[in-house]
Amino acid sequence: MATVPDAVPQEGALLRYNNGAVALHWITAVLILAQVYVGFTFHDLPRGPLRGEWFMWHKTLGAAILVLGIARLVWRLTHRPPPYPPELPRWERLAAVWNHRAFYLLIIALPLTGLAAVSGGADEATTKLAGGVPLPLIPGLSEAFGDAMGETHEILVKLTIALLILHVGAALKHQFIDKSRAAGRMPPFRSPDRTPTCEAD
Repeated sequence: MATVPDAVPQEGALLRYNNGAVALHWITAVLILAQVYVGFTFHDLPRGPLRGEWFMWHKTLGAAILVLGIARLVWRLTHRPPPYPPELPRWERLAAVWNHRAFYLLIIALPLTGLAAVSGGADEATTKLAGGVPLPLIPGLSEAFGDAMGETHEILVKLTIALLILHVGAALKHQFIDKSRAAGRMPPFRSPDRTPTCEAD
């Protein structure tokens, strides 16, 4: 992947992400928002059956996000993203590409650090997800290592929330303040000047 993403003239129609990328983006976004809510809810609950149930859903959402994160990475490596319109400043293109790279890293690292935290010092080989689905734990991890991964997990959560705020803020800025055509790259956002869009390869 190039350090600076492409910016090419698109006078006829602005290229947008293809339907597969759009679907993966919004499904992942919904799961991450749900995970933030579930995670903070169970974290503040006292130990007991209710907390255990919320934690089970936290693990289930984490497993789903990991699968989707890997799917998104594979899709990204096999499908070139649409170029930016040339009027988008170079620094914004740089910020966008590194924000996306950080997201790819985090949506894979977060579930793995969470799994490592649960695995540390565990007596069993699996942990239960929703519906009783067993998720294999990572064998041989000490309780101290699991605690360290738990702390790392919490730091990554805060970093993810910060990047999410930055990402959403940039999208709204392009749509409503700058009225930039870059907004039209990701449906349902549209190019403010109503330039037609077409799906990228």
